[in-house]
Amino acid sequence: MNITLDKTSPVSAEITIKMGKEDYAPKVEKAIKEYSRKVQMPGFRAGKVPVALVKKMYGTQAKADEVNKLLQDSLFNYILENKVNMLGQPLGSEKQEPQDIEQQDDFTFIFDVALAPEFNIELNNADTVDYYDIEVAEETITKQLDALRQQAGHPEAVDTYQDRAILRGTLAELDENGQPKEGGIVVEEASLMPTYFKNEDQKQIFASTSKNEVVTFNPTVAYDNNETELSQLFKVVKEEVKNHAGDFSFEVNSISIFAPAELNQEFYDRVFGEGKVTDEEGCRNKIKENIVNVQTNDSDFKFLMDVRAYAEAKVGELEFPVELLKKIMKANNQDKEESYVEDNFDKSIAELKWHLIKEQLVKARNIKVEDADMKAAAMEATRYQFMQMGLNNIPDEYLAQAAEGLLKDKKRVDGLIERCIDQKLTAALKGELTLNHKAISAEDFAKMFD
Repeated sequence: MNITLDKTSPVSAEITIKMGKEDYAPKVEKAIKEYSRKVQMPGFRAGKVPVALVKKMYGTQAKADEVNKLLQDSLFNYILENKVNMLGQPLGSEKQEPQDIEQQDDFTFIFDVALAPEFNIELNNADTVDYYDIEVAEETITKQLDALRQQAGHPEAVDTYQDRAILRGTLAELDENGQPKEGGIVVEEASLMPTYFKNEDQKQIFASTSKNEVVTFNPTVAYDNNETELSQLFKVVKEEVKNHAGDFSFEVNSISIFAPAELNQEFYDRVFGEGKVTDEEGCRNKIKENIVNVQTNDSDFKFLMDVRAYAEAKVGELEFPVELLKKIMKANNQDKEESYVEDNFDKSIAELKWHLIKEQLVKARNIKVEDADMKAAAMEATRYQFMQMGLNNIPDEYLAQAAEGLLKDKKRVDGLIERCIDQKLTAALKGELTLNHKAISAEDFAKMFD
């Protein structure tokens, strides 16, 4: 077998594979013997069908299979052994002439290959990139503390309506005379939160409501004719809501508010772990520490974005085999619309350029992702999910169990690998580049992503 690579441009090449009968014949003979042991044919015992008969019936198929296997193995082994820096997969060349698997003994196969552009990117302390230090405002800490107190709070019965209170009681539809409507809607255990009414006048009706009082209001006006909310309140399908647009009475059986948790040791232990915080100052410091950790991740993310822009500008324009890459992209997205390639090509090239740059930066720093890194990343991702739900004090053994499940999801694993690489690269570059530190408020930082 003879395999050659000929460059057709600085970023494209042809790989030609010439295959003779001597390359595949032994494999075909072996395949036919396997067929003869397995094939069943009338008049012959299993495994006793003559090889000549099997060859006549299955020889062409065996030949095609073995030639194709040998072709694929040879092509990719050549690319690997010769370190061909290829983009995408090889494509059959337009120069390829039809090959007759039945009549030919010798074959020639030609593939078009997209090559990565050659360039070099080095970053060191001579390179300066902005790094944003996000300030933690006391107001932000207070808001976070209030949210934690709400999450750890409890319902509390009161006698008179207060803002955000929940009213529970009997809802009854009235007729035009203000009397219970015959056959009208009656909901025995209805719940109302007037704070969330859309209409201010309807809110005011409940402003000084007391327990056991009967109030008359119009739900359709209160909820601005929102069929979803009204159907839930009336316990009817949306299509029937329009038939109940009049006044209703509401007999208040109970009023409750959700009282935030007190700032005491029970609260501190519940939120931060037993004995880790003992007073409000320590509580606020712990909240600030958690916010700083999150904001550092945000700053690191922005830093890597800025490194990308800086490195791409430093590398300059790169040459890509545009038409060949479009063919490869089309081959990989045959289920997409015809316009998909043209609509997404420029974005794909931009991502490809950064991928190639990052690949060099990672390789130069010998960055690798180990099992321990993956487990730590999965734990951190799981911890963040719980924090989003207001759960800050999840035991490590429970996090480890949840993280183990995460690592069984291949799509999530691929994302975690990329995250680990980005984190390690960011940490390395923060230690190597000259950072231009800039203090910034959380609000102004957020605006940078608008």
